[in-house]
Order: sequence, then C-alpha cells, then structure tokens
Amino acid sequence: MFDILQLIPGKKKLTQSGWHSFNAVCCGYRGHKSDRRGRGGIRMDNNNWTYHCFNCGFKCNFTLGRNISKNARLFLSYCGIDKEEIDKYNLESLQHKDLLDFTKVKKEKKKIEFKEFYLPSDAELVDVDNPKHQKYIDYLLKRKVDIKDYPYMCTPDAEGRQNNRIIIPYTYENKIVGHTSRYLDDKTPKFINEQQQGYVFGTDLQNKEWEVCIVVEGIFDALSINGCALLHNTISDQQAEVIKNISLPWHTKKVIVVPDQDKTGLQICDRALDLGFFVSIPDWDENVKDVNDAVVKYGKLPTLLSILQSATNSKIKIEMQRKKLDKRL
Repeated sequence: MFDILQLIPGKKKLTQSGWHSFNAVCCGYRGHKSDRRGRGGIRMDNNNWTYHCFNCGFKCNFTLGRNISKNARLFLSYCGIDKEEIDKYNLESLQHKDLLDFTKVKKEKKKIEFKEFYLPSDAELVDVDNPKHQKYIDYLLKRKVDIKDYPYMCTPDAEGRQNNRIIIPYTYENKIVGHTSRYLDDKTPKFINEQQQGYVFGTDLQNKEWEVCIVVEGIFDALSINGCALLHNTISDQQAEVIKNISLPWHTKKVIVVPDQDKTGLQICDRALDLGFFVSIPDWDENVKDVNDAVVKYGKLPTLLSILQSATNSKIKIEMQRKKLDKRL
C-alpha cells in the first residue's frame, strides 16, 4: 500500500504527541498564504492516517479497505499526485476490504485507571443549613460556583489550618481518586493536592452529548463552567489520553483549551495545537486573568459564549492574540 509520508513533499518532523509535522500543502489551493511554519500534520495508525492543517483548517483521513474520500483525494492532489495514480491507490485500498469487518470497526477507549482514594475521616459535606459552614459557603458564593453542583466538603471541627479549608474531591468514573484542599486564610500554599499522575479534574462533569469539551487550568475555572481542569499549565501525555477518551470520537468533538491570561498560562498554546485541540484566548478586561475571574465579572453564559467565539486552531490567530496579551502583561 502507498506510504503517505513518502508522498508528502519536503521535510517532516515527528512531534512528542505522535504527529508528523511539515509545511501544509493545502493552504495555497484554498486561498490562504502558503505555509512556511510547519502547520500541516499527519497522524499515523498502521496503514491508516489523519491529516489536519492547523492554518487553514483543512482535514481528511484514510482507512485501508475503504474508498479514498473526496477530501483525501484533494489532499493527495495537493501533494502532486495525479488522478490516475490516486485511482490506482484507491483500487489497492479496496483489495484489503475483506480484512475489515465494518460492523465491528470502532475506536475503543484506551483503558485508563486511577487508584481509589480516601478523604479525611472528619470531612463533612458543606451544608447551607449548618451555621458552622457559613465561611465556606461565603467563599464558594464569592467564586460564583453553585454549592449544590458539586460535593464540597470541610472539616470545621479540626484544629489549626485544617478547619479553614474547603475540600474538593477528585473523581474519575464516579470513584474518589484524590482531592485538593483550598485554604481560606492568607497563608501559603493556598492549595494542597493529593493528585495522581495524569489525572484531569472534571471528567465526570462532562455530558457525552456535548459537542465541546472545555479544558482549563484551575479547579475553580472548571467548576464555574462544568469544564475539565489540568490543575497546572501543561498537558502531559497521560492527561492528553484522558481528554481524548472523554471526547471520543475525538476528531469530531471539539476540545477547546483556555489558558490563564498570564505569561506562564500562554505557554500551553503550542502544546494544545500539537495535540489537535483548539485554543481560546477571549478579549477579557485586563483584571480578568482566568475563566473563574470571567464568570465572576461577566456571568457563566457570557463567559462560555466568549470562549466559543474565540476558539481557533490557527497558529497565526493565536500568535496575534498572544502578542496582544503580552503588551498588557
């Protein structure tokens, strides 16, 4: 069968996320400026492959045993392959049709597991009717999160700092797999985490019918919009797998990464694009540094709309947004 990487002109570079990047061949044919910054990407799966241009947005895929699709034919023509040769490749592909059982071909989730974890023995659910819980309730209301939407916990009868914290359980497939404590005093650290490697907060908040999965950095960012939180400003390989499993079929469900609007937060943009995700940097006021700040200032729905409207996978647009932010920081 034909080797797609050999048909693509120019140099190619294999990224950590498994994409072969190169100068995209489609942009000039689609009314865009020719790519000179390696925005084209091929992801291989044995003889099958997926192409995505992170500049003009063109994408296609090929599965051995099936007809070459219209977009895949266009892509091959952009690589300089004539129609007769493409027809020949199509016939070669169909010769493998008997090897496929199309009723069973289905992309399955890669099994990801986390060890079950126990919460502090004296932890109790935050209760709006309990006078001892008022300071925890006041803090959650200040952050504009619904107290009834998540099982926030506290330890009001503990000694020292421990009676001045909100405990947020980490769950995965509805099992407790860790937690974070957000302390309400002015001391540092503000957060103390019990977190397993590769964990992404908020997977159990996602609805399989949703067309978008929004990925943020902080836990209150996620809680305020029912998103997922990385809990830091990078996306590890393990976390990338968790996110893709949430959003399967991941190539049809849009994953939007919303970085914090500071210098460290913006570093996540390139990694998100390498993974095939979208990035959103909304034009918020200078004092709004993250999603939760935006929810507090604008409300949940306007914040979600601004994220969706600003989402892009164009490196040029993202670079322009980053430069605009850099001038403010």
